[in-house]
Amino acid sequence: QVQLVESGGGLVQAGGSLRLSCTASGSIINYNPMAWYRQAPGKQRELVASFSSGGSTNYADFVKGRFTISRDNAKNTVYLQMNSLKPDDTAVYYCNVVVQATVWGPKVAYWGQGTQVTVSP
Repeated sequence: QVQLVESGGGLVQAGGSLRLSCTASGSIINYNPMAWYRQAPGKQRELVASFSSGGSTNYADFVKGRFTISRDNAKNTVYLQMNSLKPDDTAVYYCNVVVQATVWGPKVAYWGQGTQVTVSP
């Protein structure tokens, strides 16, 4: 079994910073973080940042220059560093990773449980 645990959300004032973490545990042969998404109340889930198949990073226009996605495969963890936060960044943030639990098993996509980020004016 594979579990994903997100952490790092909270309440911060505009202009502040937070770092989100998403760690996978359990039987893991291959860990491949894919992206961070977010969902604000009454809105659809949207892509915030992602890794391409070649390992480069991609960002939504509304976070470019402010957010950074990174990974530590040795720790089965993906991070989202968020700087210069704005009230519009208020949302529940979700990580999305692909994990292979056994050598001959399938690669399965998992979602984190979500972590609330609230940015006050």
